[in-house]
Amino acid sequence: MRRRMPLFLLLAGIAAAQEPVPRAQEPVIGGPCEGCELVFVGRPGAPASTARIAPEGEPGQPLVLEGTVRTLAGQPAPGTVVYAYHTDAKGLYPRGATRHGSLRGWAVAGPRGEFTFRTIRPGAYPGRRIPQHVHFHVIEPGRGTYYIDDLVFDDDPILTAEQRGRLVRERGGSGLGRPVKGADGVWHVRRDIVLGKNVPAYGSLAAR
Repeated sequence: MRRRMPLFLLLAGIAAAQEPVPRAQEPVIGGPCEGCELVFVGRPGAPASTARIAPEGEPGQPLVLEGTVRTLAGQPAPGTVVYAYHTDAKGLYPRGATRHGSLRGWAVAGPRGEFTFRTIRPGAYPGRRIPQHVHFHVIEPGRGTYYIDDLVFDDDPILTAEQRGRLVRERGGSGLGRPVKGADGVWHVRRDIVLGKNVPAYGSLAAR
């Protein structure tokens, strides 16, 4: 008797087949990475060092996410493209062109390696004990692309000591951030990036 494919696997396959296929770009490095190629889908031709993830008017608490991109030697890395995406305030990925949803953006590191995203504070996945987070990838032009540790908010009550050790692996620098809320009600948090840190085979494939 022929076994039927589970519905959720069938739907996932259909969704993947319907996603735009990006043209060849920098290779994915640092090990297997599901969805890494999606960093090129919809990528603007000339991203700025300050970009938006959530559009103005998106429900949620406003958040300014800042960081600096540096090499393993500690030098600024201008021109590096930082890609980030996250859930909405309800913890869901709003429908978009890819499975990453519509809350996604690109920023290019400025002369001192600086970048800024203006967005909202994401919600945790509903019904699951997974803390709030922002997914990050970097694109080093002419070298490669790879994922780095998610930004995890260390004031999230869902975050446990066990999760800290499991989620914060220092891949691309520490992803543990302390949000600070300003008098204007805007949250501020940092996610500094160290290119290639704890990324397998980075030294041989994308040496600086």
